[in-house]
Amino acid sequence: MASRPWSSRARRALLSALVTASVALPVSGAARPAAVPAPAPAALTPLGRAGASALDARYAAGREEIRAARETAARHGDRRRAAALTAMAAPGRTFLMFDGRDGGRSVEVFGDLSSARRIAVMVPGAGVGLDHYWRLRRDAGTLLGELGGGSAVVAWLGYRTPDLLSPSALTTGRAGEAAPVLRSFVRELAGARPAARISLLCHSYGSVVCARAASGLDVADIVLYGSPGTGSGSAAGLRTRATVWAGTGAEDWVGHVPHTALRLPFLTFGFGADPVSPGFGAEVFDAGDAAHSDYLRPGSVSLRGIAAIVTGATGGRDA
Repeated sequence: MASRPWSSRARRALLSALVTASVALPVSGAARPAAVPAPAPAALTPLGRAGASALDARYAAGREEIRAARETAARHGDRRRAAALTAMAAPGRTFLMFDGRDGGRSVEVFGDLSSARRIAVMVPGAGVGLDHYWRLRRDAGTLLGELGGGSAVVAWLGYRTPDLLSPSALTTGRAGEAAPVLRSFVRELAGARPAARISLLCHSYGSVVCARAASGLDVADIVLYGSPGTGSGSAAGLRTRATVWAGTGAEDWVGHVPHTALRLPFLTFGFGADPVSPGFGAEVFDAGDAAHSDYLRPGSVSLRGIAAIVTGATGGRDA
């Protein structure tokens, strides 16, 4: 699908964002989370059919990796990272994997994965990392409460997310790196829980990651919310059998950015078509008045709509 000709206003908006990023990065570089060292994690035990013993082994291994990373951060003198890791290693927290290097990777489970009939895998967007992980944890817990019994939520921070104000947040590079990792995880999860209904919940830049990973994944739904675009011109272009949903809240700034792509010789800035536009072809759900970071706010229209998709209560069409 050919991209639309760029208006001068759209060009100015995108170039303004790039200039802002180029100014912000040198200022924030010294405090980047990737600068905090951490040990390399051990090889993971396969989930198999996700029985209690296999899950317990993975959770125990994840806890040990977090503790090792905490000790390294403390020796490095990063008290903020050490405090965040202390909270993550608390009793009752269940991580399928953890890698504290290069900004951090983690996969945390909320609920009982061994018996879940429906599983939501949350894929976050730019600016999410170990030092700000509490936001992802908060949203996962809220969603689990809305879903009720027989459900599990997986917070998949399985890639190095772009910095909020950076050129990488406007290109598909990080998504291209993340997609095979997400695809591998979802396939392992589907093999471990073959009878469960699995949905991908893709927020902001996470929707670009999900779009790159979508082809061939055995999931029921791909939910794009607060999406700047996917890098594809249409839902059909994702080449997935899943139902593709999209929602943008009335207070979300992403609804006002130019949904187009600026193609340069070696890369493209922007992600093309707006997923909630009629031409994209997604099933549009009501996101109410959600702002960019509160789609899973307790009691919100967007939370209810997303939960209905995950449970299949929409009948596949009427979120």
